[in-house]
Formats: sequence, structure tokens, C-alpha cells
Amino acid sequence: MTFLTIGHRGVMGVEPENTLRSFVHAQQAGMDVIELDLHLSKDGALVVMHDAEVDRTTDGKGAIADKTLAELRELDAGQGERIPVFEQVLDAVRAPLQAEIKDVAAARALAEVMHRRDLVGRVEVSSFHDEAIAEISSLVPGVRTVLIASRWGDDVVERAKAVGAASLALSIRRLTLETVERAHEAGIKVIGWVVNTQDHLRLVRALELDAATTDYPEIRRTGRFTA
Repeated sequence: MTFLTIGHRGVMGVEPENTLRSFVHAQQAGMDVIELDLHLSKDGALVVMHDAEVDRTTDGKGAIADKTLAELRELDAGQGERIPVFEQVLDAVRAPLQAEIKDVAAARALAEVMHRRDLVGRVEVSSFHDEAIAEISSLVPGVRTVLIASRWGDDVVERAKAVGAASLALSIRRLTLETVERAHEAGIKVIGWVVNTQDHLRLVRALELDAATTDYPEIRRTGRFTA
């Protein structure tokens, strides 16, 4: 079988996460899709960062929502990298993107960019939040969406169906064949995250997953898999 490889925040195992440097490395490593995270700045810019605060990944402190884009751009996001905005990533790499949104407000901002730059074919949108998936689907007809879960109940496939998600992204540590089979029966693809070891790779194959999200470029090379 073959399956997609998704670069987690670029290749965050070897580069500063969610930076242009990380995304370019992911593309050079041959990742099929590059995953990133989106938040809104105080002045409404769609900035690429995982946490709601800048403390963990930059030399600054405080919430993204309390800072303007200009203030955010002054921070060091690792190895001299700056916090990018979404459109910079679109221009820096050619690879398909998986953009994770944290809330409905980010969904609206992303929808505007997707319409302006005709991104339905290139960008799929993911979220842990059912309402954010429903919102982006209503704003961008035809968008491909991914419902993410680290812990989930027996209703996870029904939740995905209810919001029209094409895929489920589920923690490889808890994923079972039963869940995968139920999703596939419903026509929903399954992504395993985060796949960083050979044991995880064996699980990806055994469970017949459609994609694997990884922090490391060598996982693609050693796994010998392709889209």
C-alpha cells in the first residue's frame, strides 16, 4: 500500500517549528503535504504558530492575540527565523498544505485568503473543533477538511460525517483497527499522528492508514513509502 507523508509544522524534529526554514526543508525532503497552525494577531493577521502564546517557541512572552503583526515579527522564532504569516508560506513552498485552525475567527480569515488566492485545490483545513470545521466548510464550498482528535469516543466517525470532514487525524498511540475500518466504511480517510519511530511506521502499515504525520524527514526515507 502507499500513503501520504505529512510534515508536522514543517519538519519540527530538526528545524524550528512553523518557520519558513522548516517548511522549505519539509518540501526538500519530499513530504507530500506540509502541516501548519494558524492564529490571528491583534490586528487580524493570519500568523503561523501552534501555541496561543509566543513563550515556548520564541524569545518573547504573551498571547498572540495581544500583539500586532509588527510586534510578532520582531521575535526570534528559532535560528533567527521570524514568525511567518500564512501567505508567506504559500509563496515559499509549492507543496500542498494542511492548515490547522484553532477557532471560528481564524476560519473566517483563512476563508478570505483561500477565496482570494483560489486555494481549494491546494489547502486542506484541519481542526480539533467541530464548529471550526463546519464554519470553514460553509465559507469555502468544496474545501477538504480534517477533524483532529487525541482522545475520542465511539462517535468520532459520526462527528466527522456530521461536519463533512473528508479525513480524521488521530493519535497513533490510541488508534485501533476498528476505528480505521469504521472510518473507511464511511468513506473517511485516516491520518495517524505523530509517526516518529519504526514501530509507528509498522502500525501505519498494519492499520492501512491513508497518511502519516511526522516530525522527521528521515521517517519518509526509511519508511520507503510514497503518495
